[in-house]
Amino acid sequence: MKNGGPRLVTVLGSTGSVGTQTVELLAANPELYQVRALVAGRNVRLLAEQAIQLRAEIAVLADPHGQAELAEALAGTGIEAASGHAAVVEAAARPADWTMCAIMGAAGLHATLAAIQRGGAIALANKEALVCAGDVMLQAVASAGATLLPVDSEHNAIFQAMADGNRGAIERIILTASGGPFRTATMDEMRVASPEAALRHPIWSMGAKISIDSATMMNKGLEVIEAARLFQMGSEMIDVLIHPQSTVHGLVCYTDGSVLAQLGSPDMRVPIAHTLAWPARIATKAPRLDLALLGRLEFSEPDLQRFPALRLAREALQAGGGVPTLMSAANEVAVAAFLERRLGFLDIAAIAEMVVEAMGFCPAESLDAVIDLDTRARALATQFCESRAAAAA
Repeated sequence: MKNGGPRLVTVLGSTGSVGTQTVELLAANPELYQVRALVAGRNVRLLAEQAIQLRAEIAVLADPHGQAELAEALAGTGIEAASGHAAVVEAAARPADWTMCAIMGAAGLHATLAAIQRGGAIALANKEALVCAGDVMLQAVASAGATLLPVDSEHNAIFQAMADGNRGAIERIILTASGGPFRTATMDEMRVASPEAALRHPIWSMGAKISIDSATMMNKGLEVIEAARLFQMGSEMIDVLIHPQSTVHGLVCYTDGSVLAQLGSPDMRVPIAHTLAWPARIATKAPRLDLALLGRLEFSEPDLQRFPALRLAREALQAGGGVPTLMSAANEVAVAAFLERRLGFLDIAAIAEMVVEAMGFCPAESLDAVIDLDTRARALATQFCESRAAAAA
């Protein structure tokens, strides 16, 4: 904890799944944290409730149309209300000791970069920051002397298992994956899968986009890219294993034959709390792990034929430049089309691959370049989605 007083914190994406759990932990430890800023997308009511509960200095809504409603909800509280893209970035840049970056997708890139450039501890829950703009973000981390703390359960597990600092003695790391709702499904079953079926994750409770990414295993592919950036490793040092119990979240294999694993209940409050208190620890209400009750732990290799998104992500990582940006942007568009029933489940990874093949290698040396690639990839993915929808009609 910060010496001499409570830790100043900002939460970007406070009304999302990770954000609400972060707010829960902050509310349970008011003596340890002082909330500087809360940033949300469109949920005025929940943002106002959070800001009042945590006595935040400022509440910011990305949607500028909610400004009047937010100001009314916070009237008389002394909490500043703001809205719009510029206000989001300004809030992220305000001095803070710790920032949760949980604005999903490319929408969170500018705010995440602003928080990193300001320095301090950055709890990273936005995969796209490292997948789409990895070089830009890591250069900013180095320049500002910021500390990246991974929030994804798998990366947080690896981070904890590396706590002895012996990075040079690592042979490889292993990310685990539950396998999602279609772990044992056939190609024919996945071809006709509905959004409702794909959203029914057997273990984790997550937002819609991440749930679909888990079902296609694109989520794990993005995590491979993220791990490569976070831990400065090549793809060949990062393995993925299917682990349906979701109890072992990550493993680190050392040159002496030792394997260190982090285990815990599948509850995002655990990695969030780890980053929030780092390098100390705080208590959570997450269920305690009962290994005797669990009884067994299963592991298997992922099937790249049924889940090509994992292969595509590794290829994007190896290609480098802006290729991961293209893949991630196209995937977001395809996932949205699937949720709107305009695209089949197996078409999601296919659309991402089509966009990558069509656009080829592109450099991504600045955030503006990343945003431009993201915009063009989304436009092309939208065209491909419309073409597939028309052909299926």
